[in-house]
Amino acid sequence: MSFSLALVIAAATPFADLDVVDREVARFTGSGIGQPGGATAAVDRRLRLNPCVSPLSLSWRTQQEQTVVVQCPDAGGWRLYVPVKREAPQAAALPAINRGDAVTIAVSGDGFSISQPGEALESGTVGSWIRVRVANGTRRFNSDSLQARVVRPGLVGIPLP
Repeated sequence: MSFSLALVIAAATPFADLDVVDREVARFTGSGIGQPGGATAAVDRRLRLNPCVSPLSLSWRTQQEQTVVVQCPDAGGWRLYVPVKREAPQAAALPAINRGDAVTIAVSGDGFSISQPGEALESGTVGSWIRVRVANGTRRFNSDSLQARVVRPGLVGIPLP
């Protein structure tokens, strides 16, 4: 009975209600139109889409979540791609230490600190963890490397509990 009622309503409505599409996109993203994470703009009101009897299907187009795919699963249905407003990307932080740089490896614990010259085996920004090697190490195997946190240019630290 409800299916035939839906068909009657669909037949009485010449086009899909685009306000419903906008509301569903906002519910899906959790953000309103024009807000970060929400649709960049309302769905173009010039669109003349067939009314959709079935519930709309919404999904992300890619893992970057930059576009919502809105689909009417009815036979002869339609599909819309709604762009999502993203926050302005922040400038990529430049590495404080580059691979091959000479560094000081500081090991510190409760009441003590020791340091040793070393070499960065990876590049990293302040706060990131990189592999380093003690400078007087003669072997070049992975077992010779340590993980240390970049403190500032030229200094990495290994905190001990």
